[in-house]
Amino acid sequence: MPIISFRGLNMPESPIRKLAPYARRAKDKGIKVYHLNIGQPDIKSPQAAIQALKNIDLDIFEYAPSEGILEYRKTLATYYNSLSIGLKDLSYENFLISNGGSESLSIAISCICDEGDEIIVPEPFYANYYSFAEALGVKIVPVVSTIDDGFSLPKIKKFEELITPRTKAILITNPSNPTGYLYSKEELQTLADIVVKNNIFLISDEVYREYVYDGFKHYSVLEFQELKDNAIVIDSESKRYSLCGIRCGFMVSRNQEFLQMALKFAQARLSPPLIGQLIANAAHSEPQKYIDDVRNEYQQRRDLLVQLLREIPGVKCPVPRGAFYCTIELPIDDAEHFCLWLLKDFQYEGGTVMLAPAQGFYSDHELGKNQVRMAYVINQEDLKSAIHIIKKGLEVYNSNQ
Repeated sequence: MPIISFRGLNMPESPIRKLAPYARRAKDKGIKVYHLNIGQPDIKSPQAAIQALKNIDLDIFEYAPSEGILEYRKTLATYYNSLSIGLKDLSYENFLISNGGSESLSIAISCICDEGDEIIVPEPFYANYYSFAEALGVKIVPVVSTIDDGFSLPKIKKFEELITPRTKAILITNPSNPTGYLYSKEELQTLADIVVKNNIFLISDEVYREYVYDGFKHYSVLEFQELKDNAIVIDSESKRYSLCGIRCGFMVSRNQEFLQMALKFAQARLSPPLIGQLIANAAHSEPQKYIDDVRNEYQQRRDLLVQLLREIPGVKCPVPRGAFYCTIELPIDDAEHFCLWLLKDFQYEGGTVMLAPAQGFYSDHELGKNQVRMAYVINQEDLKSAIHIIKKGLEVYNSNQ
């Protein structure tokens, strides 16, 4: 039999999707599975996007330009100009469209790293970051944030201790997937100082920027003028407009040398999605009320989730300030075993819950062993039922240990 590569063998399994077969089996038995494991919004996509899909009238579905459709890139520039006075200089030339935000990140890493180079990432981090880096022969160097500190940014000394001649970037998600942590302006300034001092890049995944709660403000790394050559933003329409399936993301930077390099990789994969861009472009014409209403709904869910989880003995739950995730600590030793047990061996009143074990969001799998990530992407009544099932499940699970 032909031999599979070490690179393939070393690719990590998704902590978000690997329990999916057990969820399917539970459903086949007639059990209702509440999905808190994956960030697939349940909120309807904007009517403007839906109507745009219905109205597409093309005789040929041709390749889109490798950098993306000009009209859509101009729309994105207008959107960014509206976010902050510090972004008003951006034009369509600062944007490159991709097949989802994931491709933008893979291209960005390819542009700035050679094999064996390093990227520093505060952990826990989005699990696919590790997969992207592994596929490209790049090393993820973690700097640990802890649940006891609410997953806040580690001290600057921790970063400085990790920087080597092979360090090419610091990568953050703001707000965070999987924790919901929102970086303050002061924390971003700390990161800006580090990357400028060490002449490296700061990559900021800002996919969840619209969903920030309690009156807090999201700051983009592009607002820091000293980062003109250092800042790369990864963005996507997936979570902002509930458009995960159109696979439409993009990167933003003022560094034209970087963008010219990124375009070479974009040309190699030919084209970003034509239909996805048409839909995404239309979504931006939806009134602001759509985003405001969705933000309000997520905040209500966040409030409910935190309240109910904190009523369960032994559960530790920081308050997420953004996105629609939280990472919590459970009164158990092995969260992955508990997640599997919920799907295989437990139901309460005909239902069970699918969670994402948090080990997969750490590079050191000894960390996060008693943590899970939860996505509050189901309606509030279902959320109440799901948390009640978790509470009952913990009681039964711990009584059997």
